[in-house]
Amino acid sequence: LIDGIETLHNLGPAVSIFGSSRLGEDSPYYGAARTVGRILSEAGLAVMTGGGPGIMEAANRGAFAGKSQSVGLNIALPHEQVANPHQDLSLSFRYFFVRKFMFVRYALGYIIFPGGFGTLDELFEALTLVQTERIRRFPVVLFGTDYWQGLADWMRERMLAEGCISPQDLGLFRTTDSPEEAAQIILQHVERLREPVPGERRGAL
Repeated sequence: LIDGIETLHNLGPAVSIFGSSRLGEDSPYYGAARTVGRILSEAGLAVMTGGGPGIMEAANRGAFAGKSQSVGLNIALPHEQVANPHQDLSLSFRYFFVRKFMFVRYALGYIIFPGGFGTLDELFEALTLVQTERIRRFPVVLFGTDYWQGLADWMRERMLAEGCISPQDLGLFRTTDSPEEAAQIILQHVERLREPVPGERRGAL
């Protein structure tokens, strides 16, 4: 934990991108993640992923070709998780909870592509932390309307209808099919953070 904090201390503004390790270059989501990573990197944001293949590789690959840091927060798993080569900075963690802490601590937003249980774990932890005000609210962008629509419908038709969440909780995330829009949602949030509070000087993040 301490090593990770020391390594990322001077990272600067960053965004975390999540998604399946099983979606390769033949998936349209791979190309979209690569585009998002490149846009954000060129705009001055570091891009953090889980450091593995699939969507993680795509986002790192795009960021690596840009001008900001491409970061992989890897974890040792019995299968699937092999570090991709498109990283300026690569860390390896033994425990999921430490790795997730790093994503939350250093990210100004999440972009979440289609994925499996691990991706959903990251999504719902972020929503829970924002909902309960354990962290300052940041944008959570779900990429792939068709993929996520069933989950969004279930949240509304079951969770909301049965009183398990509040109407405003459905506003904690946004969905899009556009790499440019996904990046712009994050960049607009970053710009708002840079706006000076009355009585304070405008400063860097």
